[in-house]
Amino acid sequence: MEFRVIVGDDGVARCWWGDSAPDYVAYHDTEWAMPVDNDHLLFEKLCLEGFQSGLSWLTILRKRPAFRRVFNGFDYEKVAAMGEPDVVRLLDDASIVRHRRKIESTINNARRAVDLAAEHGSLGAFFWRFEPSTPTPVLASETPESWAMAKELKRRGFTFVGPTTAYAFMQAMGIVNDHLDGCEARERCEDARRAFPRPGG
Repeated sequence: MEFRVIVGDDGVARCWWGDSAPDYVAYHDTEWAMPVDNDHLLFEKLCLEGFQSGLSWLTILRKRPAFRRVFNGFDYEKVAAMGEPDVVRLLDDASIVRHRRKIESTINNARRAVDLAAEHGSLGAFFWRFEPSTPTPVLASETPESWAMAKELKRRGFTFVGPTTAYAFMQAMGIVNDHLDGCEARERCEDARRAFPRPGG
């Protein structure tokens, strides 16, 4: 795949994928690689990356409002209280991805997230520890930091959190800025990252 910047019909230069579907435009321009410290958004993205396994992010993005509805806005304390009746109910809900292991993983990960936030003060304080100290290769699929994050999450009992998933999470949450040079969002994200107070720092 060729990583390149393209100019859309609106005259905006974007990473090629950000102009590949209408649903991607706002996500690329305003969300992807902007630094995030909101624990519910961090937990949401970690879970949705798990749901994406074997699917496209576009599929998940289009279903994101439904995921937010059924998982209580990804308030992990509320999700942690869900059980088998909820799993059965969600397996009947066509508005989301109906995959038992992924649904069960979200509930399991919520319980692990409660413990993680209690230990570190917030999920943000934990995840931002893995910010690379030097720039990463452009649009890598995994890095030493994502391997380290995945290993630590798995040690703590999280599921559906391999190094590729962890790196996609880091890209989306602004822990790295992988907008290409020439993309109009790159400098906006970099400015936001420079001004961003690291959680737990």
